[in-house]
Amino acid sequence: MSLYEKWQKRLENQNKDPESQKFFENYIEKETEAYKKILGSGTASLTGTLADLAKTYDMDNVTFMGFLDGINTSLDSKLDLESLTEESHIDKAILHYKLYYNMLGAKAHWLYELKEWDGLLSIEERMQIRKKYNEDHRAVSNKVGRNDPCPCGSGKKYKKCCGAN
Repeated sequence: MSLYEKWQKRLENQNKDPESQKFFENYIEKETEAYKKILGSGTASLTGTLADLAKTYDMDNVTFMGFLDGINTSLDSKLDLESLTEESHIDKAILHYKLYYNMLGAKAHWLYELKEWDGLLSIEERMQIRKKYNEDHRAVSNKVGRNDPCPCGSGKKYKKCCGAN
């Protein structure tokens, strides 16, 4: 069974027993510490074997696979998680703006509120990222009001054009 399959198995059993719950509480703690280390040092890439990186961030290989699963969309190119082994060499740049954006999406306030962000992204940059996130996730209604321009492109009000019926 691959490391990724073991991680997926853990996710499936997340709330089924006290041992799994304890694993995920530990995972959140380890993940937070790893991000503190990455952000605090200004680390711009993950470079090394999976096993060495797991040791660097004080995680076992399966837990680190979970970390990689979480950060994967914030890297310069995605990792093929299913093919990774302990000996796999990783060399991927971390895109900090994308990481912050994705943390907002995951609603991981314990991560996007870390004080370590201060050295990497200014408050203004974080506000811009948050604004972009909110714009991208705003609910949009397709409903056309009577006084809105007609969606057919005629230039008339909807009520005088396609909505006249």
